[in-house]
Amino acid sequence: MADVLRLGTRGSALARAQSGLVAAALEARHPGLKVEPHYIRTTGDQLQRGPLAPAGGKGLFVKEIEEALADGAVDFGVHSMKDLPAQLGPGMTLAAVPARADARDVLIGGGDGGIATLPRGARVGTSSQRRRALLLAARPDLEIVFLRGNVDTRLRRWRDGELDALVLAAAGLARLGIDERAARPLDPDELLPAVGQGALALECCADDARTRTLLAAVADPAAATTTAAERAFLAAIGGDCNTPLAAHATLDGDRLTLRALVSDPDGRRRLDDRDRGPASDPAGLGRRVAQRLLDRGAGALLGR
Repeated sequence: MADVLRLGTRGSALARAQSGLVAAALEARHPGLKVEPHYIRTTGDQLQRGPLAPAGGKGLFVKEIEEALADGAVDFGVHSMKDLPAQLGPGMTLAAVPARADARDVLIGGGDGGIATLPRGARVGTSSQRRRALLLAARPDLEIVFLRGNVDTRLRRWRDGELDALVLAAAGLARLGIDERAARPLDPDELLPAVGQGALALECCADDARTRTLLAAVADPAAATTTAAERAFLAAIGGDCNTPLAAHATLDGDRLTLRALVSDPDGRRRLDDRDRGPASDPAGLGRRVAQRLLDRGAGALLGR
């Protein structure tokens, strides 16, 4: 009888695709292992209208999965890293970060020239405070349309002419196998990615040695290092999804570069920073960049 590892994930098409990739990788690394998916409806999935921030923010996509872990209903959870709060639930640990996909955003419907060539007053759909602020910083004339729903729903609204353009994560399109000809990647200089964007987080109970050992087989050291710097920044800056903030780390040999920013909601005031340090201390780099931004007044932008 096969050894079974129970995987908890959301039931969206993207969550199923991502967890399927993880399950296949684990089964390939551990012959005889069977990864059994358990689909969990989170509070965030139930809130299909309005912004998430007033209801509790990004933790709404994680809470019920962590409860299933604590109750022993599943052995590990698969999350989009960018949905993971800075602080995990009690007794939880980030056991592995698989290889990271493209961290960039893509603009759909803007043509080859990107944000600069959108028509004046173009209606651009997004559900992200970060994207909203950075789009308005570049183009104050744009009309940002709050957008929820799965990727197919958002694409349909654009194709139906309700929107002139969309901004989505490149990784989500790739994992769903969607090859949208109108999609153009946005350089981080133009739109700095969210903390953890493009990465997956495998979470389990900290005292579950068996599961931690099994999950370690699909861990990617580069992805773990870059996301550790970004998440250390998130924790130190004290931001949440009410705050437009971004952080993106890149690895070059044994050196790590982190770029980060905090903005007001309308993109009128922005503080950004960049620093470089040893890859052996990603958390230290993240905390250092956060402290420099706080020293320059980021607390006011964070409402403190």
